[in-house]
Amino acid sequence: MKARLGRVFPRGWRDFALQLGIWLGFALAYQVARGVADRGADEALRNGQQVIDIQRALHALFETDLEQVVLGSGDLLVSAVLGVRNWVLLTNVIALVGYVAIPTAPPRMFPEEGFVDTLLVASSFNHESGLIQLASNPYAAMPSVHAADALVIGLVMATLVKSPVAKLAWALWPAWVWFAVMASGNHFWLDIAAGVAVALAAAAILAWVGSRRRVAPAVASSRRW
Repeated sequence: MKARLGRVFPRGWRDFALQLGIWLGFALAYQVARGVADRGADEALRNGQQVIDIQRALHALFETDLEQVVLGSGDLLVSAVLGVRNWVLLTNVIALVGYVAIPTAPPRMFPEEGFVDTLLVASSFNHESGLIQLASNPYAAMPSVHAADALVIGLVMATLVKSPVAKLAWALWPAWVWFAVMASGNHFWLDIAAGVAVALAAAAILAWVGSRRRVAPAVASSRRW
């Protein structure tokens, strides 16, 4: 029994509890911070409209068509509806800065542009209730953390699994999430592009920090000689 638990928790229960506490603590702080960062609808709607205008100017406002394809299939709508830890946490922290600096409304808040509010249609939750309203920010579309986290998890899992089928499935996971958040009216493709950029920036920062940590002991050792 101990050997089996050792394989599952190689650093013991205390380390497992610590890691779980880090995740849950960050999740709570992140959600509350998102809610506090909500500065109101006007600025977010203006920024969201700017995203629409940019994509329209690029002849790339295709999310409305994507929504209609998904809404035509109930099953598809339902489906749509330590290093890794650091990567995910840093990605979300950087994204949080974006939410505070540039609150942006998601596509579903622009019915006049042809978008459908799938969250209102498919959800039974009251998103205006006290606790849910405190811990959520409806104007946190830019950058897309869904897109960023999907990229992180997809890339990491694709390198860890051994089955070719599993590798392919995980490699395609980010694309599926990107499709889902666009098709459900929760993100523009520019939000997704920004999310991918944030994930890559976080990876670059962590790589730089890691290289600095590896260089520091070598420099200290050479000085002793």
